[in-house]
Amino acid sequence: MSVTHLSAVAVFAPFIGFILSSLGIRYRGDRFSQWVTCLFMLTATVAGGVLFYHIVFMQGATVIKLLDWMNVGGFQAHWGFKLDTLSTTMIMVVNIVSLLVHVYSVGYMSQDKSIPRFMGYLSFFTFTMLMLVTSPNLVQMFFGWEGVGVASYLLIGFWYERQSAGAAAMKAFIVNRVGDVGLALGIASLFLLTGTVEFDGALSQITTMAAGQRPELSFWGHSFDAINLIGILLFIGAMGKSAQLGLHTWLPDAMEGPTPVSALIHAATMVTAGVFLVCRMSPLYEVAPFAREMIVIVGASTAFFAATVALTQTDIKRVIAYSTCSQLGYMFFAAGCSAYGAAMFHLVTHAFFKALLFLGAGSVIHAMSDEQNMNRMGGIYKLIPTTYALMWIGSLALAGIPLFAGYYSKDAIIESAYLTGTSIGDYAFAIGLIVAFLTAFYSWRLLLLSFHGKQHADDTVMAHVHESPVVMLLPLFVLSLGAIFSGYLANDWFVGHKMAEFWGSAIALPRQPHHELPTWVIYSPLAAAVSGIVFAYLFYGGARRLPQWIATKMSILYNFSYRKWFIDELYDILFVNRAFGLGQILWQKGDIGLIDRYGPDGVTRLSLMVSRFMSYFQTGYVYHYAFAMIVGVLLLLTWYLRGEIG
Repeated sequence: MSVTHLSAVAVFAPFIGFILSSLGIRYRGDRFSQWVTCLFMLTATVAGGVLFYHIVFMQGATVIKLLDWMNVGGFQAHWGFKLDTLSTTMIMVVNIVSLLVHVYSVGYMSQDKSIPRFMGYLSFFTFTMLMLVTSPNLVQMFFGWEGVGVASYLLIGFWYERQSAGAAAMKAFIVNRVGDVGLALGIASLFLLTGTVEFDGALSQITTMAAGQRPELSFWGHSFDAINLIGILLFIGAMGKSAQLGLHTWLPDAMEGPTPVSALIHAATMVTAGVFLVCRMSPLYEVAPFAREMIVIVGASTAFFAATVALTQTDIKRVIAYSTCSQLGYMFFAAGCSAYGAAMFHLVTHAFFKALLFLGAGSVIHAMSDEQNMNRMGGIYKLIPTTYALMWIGSLALAGIPLFAGYYSKDAIIESAYLTGTSIGDYAFAIGLIVAFLTAFYSWRLLLLSFHGKQHADDTVMAHVHESPVVMLLPLFVLSLGAIFSGYLANDWFVGHKMAEFWGSAIALPRQPHHELPTWVIYSPLAAAVSGIVFAYLFYGGARRLPQWIATKMSILYNFSYRKWFIDELYDILFVNRAFGLGQILWQKGDIGLIDRYGPDGVTRLSLMVSRFMSYFQTGYVYHYAFAMIVGVLLLLTWYLRGEIG
């Protein structure tokens, strides 16, 4: 099978599954929907694996043009596939994780009333993400970008009968639109500067421009360095999609969707789109130092913020959600330090252990009769030993313990920050170590609260605690293999001595000096992780009196963390309440005062008055109509003669 056919199958097979599951074939039943979506996802995964091998190890990068899409004046954009190491790596990750989430959903959603709709949405979500990562130009990428947003809205609000789910879906959609304004402006600015939206053409022109006199763009009477401005605008779009500090508020609320949705959003789709965009545009960022420094600051600050919030959350899914936000911060500050390979390396390893943790949390929730509050769990590790062991594997990988995937990718990021040798890099390095400690701490807090200690659930709940079915556990076993081995197997290719051969021209390779790292730098991430685990046992092992003491004696800090730095409350004051106030004015003055007064009812009354008045002239006598015609002719003649005489 040719590369063109392989890429078409890898990308469009999930879309066919969506069509068959959701549009008109639901009468075949839930089982048909589950089978057809899973089979098409399996087909896409196999095709994606073969495609990855062909592109990376045999043929090399290529661009496949499928059809002409837009050709207006000087603007051209075609529909096709850009296949290189970056895009095929993303195809592999997205398809593998999505396939496992599809299989897991067969068991997790078995009692739901809308299985075909759910399975179809999952496949549609996968398809839009695949369109995003394979696009050869920014306009096609924007199509996938917005498609991912629509799919996330549908999945987060899947249980639409719940008011909280509808609100969470709207929040995700609106917050992402804020970031998308930046992305759209960035695309427009790039076209204005280069005359093209094709990745290859635009990036080569940007590199050439940067070597000479740097171009400027004027906005509101001010001139800005064009390359840095485009980099910042594109990054604002990435901030929204990847939930970076300031545009992160939608991510925890996205937990209102079913757990398989959380796993898919956090591990392989949507939130990784921003990291992919920055890595795809890496040649631009290499000549945009100010934009790159901004990425480092925002990424490191997000990692720290989200880790501190995860320390006090009680919802098991929210803890893992803030963990995702924190780990995305790692990926971004790695990219800002020019370590794009390390950013993608952590994206890949994170996909495996974060999907494992989310689906493992779903198994716990399933066992606990839909209970998500960790304070109402405890003492269940003997009742669900398989899930417990798999959650341990995911936590070890997340904390960065040796031999597990996160150890290799997280250490590569922290070391890349140290190697920059700048004050911004030192800031990221210090934050990276602190967050490594906090990550291990909240990971073991989750394990200890959920599985150990006294039983806090009702006896009726405990009587029904049981291990998940095989169809739910099998994906967890596969993900655990990735969480254990992916770091070791991919290390040399992504960040090691085979990096240049592996990536080729897909990303800008780092220009950092490869001198010997001090021993303390090499071992400090591990020391931070082990310390976090030890402290978690001191706080949450045994009688668990320390957390109660902290919540009492240090209530200000505890509430600051538990209330998520009060950012949601701040946004309520600055934006939400003002929007509600404007809405009240428009409702009272506009709807009631204007439309209701002069609108449908007013128009109806006016229409009746006019028609009643006109009815007096409808007598039915011919001479009345003739008289009216004569009067009309005389008036018209008078107007004409007056104009001639005048």
